[in-house]
Amino acid sequence: MTLERITLAGGCFWCLEAVYEHVRGVHRVESGYSNGAHPSPNYEQVCSGTTGHAEVVRLDFDPAVVSLRELLEVFFTIHDPTTLNRQGADVGTQYRSAIYWHTEAQRALAAEVIREANEHHGGRVVTELQPETNYHPAEAYHQHYYARHPDQGYCAFVVASKVDKFLASFKRLVK
Repeated sequence: MTLERITLAGGCFWCLEAVYEHVRGVHRVESGYSNGAHPSPNYEQVCSGTTGHAEVVRLDFDPAVVSLRELLEVFFTIHDPTTLNRQGADVGTQYRSAIYWHTEAQRALAAEVIREANEHHGGRVVTELQPETNYHPAEAYHQHYYARHPDQGYCAFVVASKVDKFLASFKRLVK
């Protein structure tokens, strides 16, 4: 089995992580920070908006089980790609919508999916498409956060609704 890797930013990484942990063919989901200037940022620095990093999830997936297109379809369903530097009440450049690619083939497919999403959203998609740079894993307490804290306020009200939307919309992809 040969795994591929893609890195996605779509608001709080807890939301994306919680959804992608339910996707069949996804073998590893890691929350982290990407595409900023600081060489080794921490959560407080990223939240300050001074490092330029986005909160991201890195997905290692088996393309023989789940395609990148399917992963991106999920991505464009569970976050709002039309709001610049925000998702709901989460505001700042760290919450931007972005696809950080690892191969030229991923870049080309992501560009096509962004074009399709842009048509669907009337030309308002602001999703950034860049190669992944300066990735740093988030602190251990952020990893698998929703799975460990489903009753925490933000998880119960924000994360759970994204997981529920995925489970209802993508039954064929659920583990």
